[in-house]
Amino acid sequence: MEYIIRFVQVHETFRRPEIEALAEVEQTPVEFLLYDAASPFCTVKLKDERQARALVKRSVLSKAIYELWASGKNYDELHRNVQRTSSRWPKYKTCSFRFDIDSYGGKRNRDEHRRLIDSFLYLGFEGPILMKDPEQAFCIFEHWEEHAAQPSSLHFGRWVADGGRDAITKYDLKKRRYISTTSMDCELSLITANLALAAPGKILYDPFVGTGGFPIACAHFGAQSFGSDLDGRVLRGKPKRNIISNFEQYELSGSWLGGFVADLTNTPIRRARLFDGILCDPPYGVREGLKVLGSRDPERGKEAVYKNGEAAHLYVKMCHGFDRLYKLIKACGHSQAGYIPPKKPYSFLALLDDILELAASTLVDGGRLSLWMPTANDEQNELQIPSHPCLENVSVCVQTFNKWSRRLLTYRRLSDLYVDESKKQRKDINGSTADDLNSFRKRYFQGFKIQHIEPETLIE
Repeated sequence: MEYIIRFVQVHETFRRPEIEALAEVEQTPVEFLLYDAASPFCTVKLKDERQARALVKRSVLSKAIYELWASGKNYDELHRNVQRTSSRWPKYKTCSFRFDIDSYGGKRNRDEHRRLIDSFLYLGFEGPILMKDPEQAFCIFEHWEEHAAQPSSLHFGRWVADGGRDAITKYDLKKRRYISTTSMDCELSLITANLALAAPGKILYDPFVGTGGFPIACAHFGAQSFGSDLDGRVLRGKPKRNIISNFEQYELSGSWLGGFVADLTNTPIRRARLFDGILCDPPYGVREGLKVLGSRDPERGKEAVYKNGEAAHLYVKMCHGFDRLYKLIKACGHSQAGYIPPKKPYSFLALLDDILELAASTLVDGGRLSLWMPTANDEQNELQIPSHPCLENVSVCVQTFNKWSRRLLTYRRLSDLYVDESKKQRKDINGSTADDLNSFRKRYFQGFKIQHIEPETLIE
């Protein structure tokens, strides 16, 4: 049967990938019959109404899905096609009902609405008209081109189910107890979780967890998750204002497996194929250059520094109340709370490669990596989409700002049977400063100005 999905007209490049991901989650084959990024109306083919409900129930970018009765380029054609569906009419003859008109790109006054609704009197519905909670709701969809006198396309359908946009209100950052300046918008967090196929029985990992926006979105869809971050202060938060308090706020405490302090190049995670998904929004290195644990000078920092006969990274001052902590730290070999390990600059391109390498070594077959990355809007400064022989790129979604954009890249872990290791290549990035190691950061502060090459420099 044919159905029409009523999308929201935002994040247009995210809409189809989200529906395709949800079709995979629900194991529901979906065929796109008509899709246009410029239109909020999408026609798909599904087996039955049960599949239609399952497909959109958690879709963040879908308002609702309707059983499509007819389409047309004008109202005469629409009515002729609706009249061919007369076998469906008796089923709804005595039901309470309501008619809606959804005009995208155009307007109708009240008299026009009434005239259009009255033009469908031949349907013969005899039930009461209820504007609130009717048994059936029918809708006329109009798509108007810019400055057009009449709509360019029309559809008529019966409401089946609403999408999952209520979650946006529930997880609004303005109402959340613990956030930071880098917390991901809740709508985009939920979309990312959908693309990562978060679902009950799955475990997902965020290596740049921050205040826990992605794990909360995964928990909303029934998955369990955990995360890590280089900044322990963000990870710990404050009493009653931390990641745990966020999960408690939404009554999702059982879905949070915990967090730990680590960077991507120094992680305690065992390289085994355990995770169903990895999703992350890594730092772009704009406000502060990217860093990882290590020393700038490879010849320095290898010798342990001793203080009062103990290695500084294991040292805890022996004072009242610290003797038990000292014994525990010494037994476990962990550094004391006040120890600050050295850090060194880190290449943004190396960061992307390391994320893909982590995904390749820890995702199960078919597991997904959903990764955000920034790029300039012009071809000269555009960052290339990173690749890995073990990962297949599923979708590229783009959120555009002024002179730059950020992409949501989604990959699928391939079975080792289909991996060509000969394609695995990694370029060494040379440099010692934040700008040398991050071309996006350098171009950002240059205003993404196009570099002009003088003709003389092209002549040898």
